[in-house]
Amino acid sequence: MRPSPRSLPAWAEIALVPLINIALAFLVVGVIVRLIGIDPFHALGRLVVGAVGSPESIGYTLYYATNFVFTGLAVALAFHAGLFNIGGEGQAYIGGLGCGLAILAFGEYLPGWLMVPVAIGAAALFGAAWAAVPAWLQAWRGSHIVITTIMFNFVASALMVYLLVNVLIAPGSMTPQSREFGPSGQLPALPGSALNLSIVLAVGCCVAVWLFLWRTRWGYALRAMGHNPQAALYAGTDLKRTTMLAMCLSGALAGFVGVNELMGVHHRIVLDFPAGYGFAGIAVALMGRNHPLGVALAALLFGALQQGGAELSFDIPNITREMVVVIQGLVILFSGALVHLPRPWLQTLFSLRRPS
Repeated sequence: MRPSPRSLPAWAEIALVPLINIALAFLVVGVIVRLIGIDPFHALGRLVVGAVGSPESIGYTLYYATNFVFTGLAVALAFHAGLFNIGGEGQAYIGGLGCGLAILAFGEYLPGWLMVPVAIGAAALFGAAWAAVPAWLQAWRGSHIVITTIMFNFVASALMVYLLVNVLIAPGSMTPQSREFGPSGQLPALPGSALNLSIVLAVGCCVAVWLFLWRTRWGYALRAMGHNPQAALYAGTDLKRTTMLAMCLSGALAGFVGVNELMGVHHRIVLDFPAGYGFAGIAVALMGRNHPLGVALAALLFGALQQGGAELSFDIPNITREMVVVIQGLVILFSGALVHLPRPWLQTLFSLRRPS
């Protein structure tokens, strides 16, 4: 069937529209930077150099992007089921708790080749379990998933504070953190950088999510429920079980943030290690059109903004960390709320190029 005269080609929907939105966001950022008396092209150059200008910078960019991949996939998978999971922050927190508890319990007895998969499995299990409660409340009690997941973020934060202050704190320490993990509970990292082997896990998750959603009957049922719950129910899909499946898988993906942060960087359980990745994952999923490849590319962009922004604020004191947050916010604004802004122009352009 021929596309309608006002529709866009698939490649334009996937690639061109997001690129134009990003360009518009940076155009607005350039105007703001000029208003505070800084050359926007110089600032952009420092941002790019800070993100990819050296092996160390690239390592940190990929390290940040790894976390964005996990939370972006978590949000995207739930989106395909018609569920808005904004509890990635709490699920990452509890997933890290499970990862850390497994290492603290078995790290002295298991070799590294066995301890690593056990810790990864524990992170997935705890993250899935934390997401299962809001899923059950939605499926069986009718509670709204948005309300319950955001409330569980605060519950997870309070729980971690209690555990690290009263239960897991290292003996003799004044800082709320656990004792250091043994060698078997630490992932190898790139020298001089926070990048570690969890990036391999992130790539594997992208492939696994794609295979699950588009190559399995469970993924098909999940997407059918997201498109039309009544039609999926008529076709024989158990909506309650599919809701549980989608949210548990989403929570497991978010829980892998703990693997990257605790096993790869901190080597102990610490407070506030999710650092907003759960909420940023919503923007990553929106920009990536809820596709694993798009999520990976959007995660790279946000990782570059995170690392390049830190270097930018260091090199140009007038551009503070708050300004970097403004840049990220504008990218989110144009990729989310204003995503259809360039669509009329593009539709007119492509309609002129098509033969009548």
